[in-house]
Amino acid sequence: MNKHKDSKAVIDRISRAAGHLQSIKKMIEEERDCSDILVQISAVRSAVNNIGRIFLKDHINHCLEDAIKNGNKKVIDDLNSVIEKFLK
Repeated sequence: MNKHKDSKAVIDRISRAAGHLQSIKKMIEEERDCSDILVQISAVRSAVNNIGRIFLKDHINHCLEDAIKNGNKKVIDDLNSVIEKFLK
């Protein structure tokens, strides 16, 4: 596997999202207001979606570009499959 340009940014964002999930867990344990918890869940979902977008863009700009240069059509098929799963 090749090192992606945005790997560190993605890992940092995952760490922040994991921290937010721990905060949500604590909010639930403390029986905080449901609407506050739902807002935080929405924020985490958005953060995870943004992580996916960054990584997908990096994958297209890195792996797909290399595959096209090398005539590797399997990577394109794999990307189409991954996009289908990602968008579910």
